[in-house]
Amino acid sequence: CTLLYVGVAAILTGIVPWQSIAGDAAPVVTALKRISLTPEGHHLHWVRLAVLLGAIVGMISSILVFQLGQARVWFAMSRDRLLPDIFSSLNPKYRTPAFATWFAGILVAIPSGLFDVGSFAEMSNIGTLFAFVLVSIGVIVLRRRQPERHRGFRVPFGPVIPVLSTLCCLLLMAGLPAITWVRFFVWLVIGLFVYFLYSRKRSEFAPKPETVATLQGR
Repeated sequence: CTLLYVGVAAILTGIVPWQSIAGDAAPVVTALKRISLTPEGHHLHWVRLAVLLGAIVGMISSILVFQLGQARVWFAMSRDRLLPDIFSSLNPKYRTPAFATWFAGILVAIPSGLFDVGSFAEMSNIGTLFAFVLVSIGVIVLRRRQPERHRGFRVPFGPVIPVLSTLCCLLLMAGLPAITWVRFFVWLVIGLFVYFLYSRKRSEFAPKPETVATLQGR
């Protein structure tokens, strides 16, 4: 994926001045439009429409994946008692997390119709990148603390890949606007409040009273 992006960027800056597509949300379509307006490039008009259609379909599929993924994250958290039990309720016919799906759809649809989409995109980016950072660090921690744990997949090259993943994600996060960082920390604080005031004591991973008493006795 990275190589494809680099190749597209190299080709774009070779066929049009880079200043004409700097900061453009659709640089490929813009470049093809400039070329299609030339006498020799009129046949690229249909190519531009095909690229535009592909971008729209790709964006729709990405949104659906995020929506379905978010609902199932809440489902898993509710099953682990980190969220109210209603988030893990299943539709009796389709066996899908219906309430979590509806809640995620409404929670995204209303703000996206009222506020700037770019701000939400940046929030989504920083949240996803931060999750990748936690996963990468978690790989290192589990590899060290639970080496005997059964793994369906084992990350190759020891801690090298997780460390590179963490550094790359932090580098991408550093390029986001300062206001995005402020919003991110506000949401992070809210999430920590929910965890410590509600989720932690209900979690199935929380130490049971008898376990705590046994440890204190030892």
